[in-house]
Amino acid sequence: MRKDERQKFILKEINLHNKVLCADLSLQLKVSDDTIRRDIIELAEIGKVVKVHGGAVGPSFVSPFSGQNEVYALESKKIIAEKALRLIKNNSTVLTEGGTTILELAKMIPKNMKATFFTISPQIAITLSEFDNIEVITIGGRLLKNANLHVGSGMINQLSEIKADLCLLGANAFSVVEGLTDLDWEVVQAKKALIRSAKKVAVVTISEKLNTIQTIKICDVNQVNYLITELDPNDPSLIRYQDTNLTLL
Repeated sequence: MRKDERQKFILKEINLHNKVLCADLSLQLKVSDDTIRRDIIELAEIGKVVKVHGGAVGPSFVSPFSGQNEVYALESKKIIAEKALRLIKNNSTVLTEGGTTILELAKMIPKNMKATFFTISPQIAITLSEFDNIEVITIGGRLLKNANLHVGSGMINQLSEIKADLCLLGANAFSVVEGLTDLDWEVVQAKKALIRSAKKVAVVTISEKLNTIQTIKICDVNQVNYLITELDPNDPSLIRYQDTNLTLL
């Protein structure tokens, strides 16, 4: 495979899954780790990716406030955000992580809505601070810089004292077989804690991430109440999810 083809593949994987690991890409593309690292360095030098230990993440994932970063599938994420807003009722308590889809939702909160948001994302907290009727509580911990999320035992202990009405989670990968999966151990532990602290769980994801699987399991499909994509719930590509207990939006 030519270098331009490899790099195109790397960018697509980052757009879909936010983060990639050199070891995984090496296996997928059947090239050496050194070749992948050189590709990532080149992509980082032109601002297409952000190099992190063992791999790379997308610029919009690390710095979604930057107007210079193009958000992948932005229009689809706006559709998802509009659908997710239907689940948030006045005076409800909502848990969120971070990510570009949830950031779009945070921007769309109606000015007259009253709700309490607990979040492990500093960026989501700052965005929600613009709304007078929204109470914003950040769940602190060590900042995982390549995801801009608070992680660690302190954060998990704080979450154990909360029982929110709704938890909004982005997805790295989601499938009927394996449920919600990710490749970052600390992010997985954070998402597990968020799920335990909510009465209902909604996964918000573009449809391209469906039927994909990452290394570490977060939860089974039956632990998720809502699956929200940009597609119509009756779309044929969602037929496997229609046969589960999920409510599709």
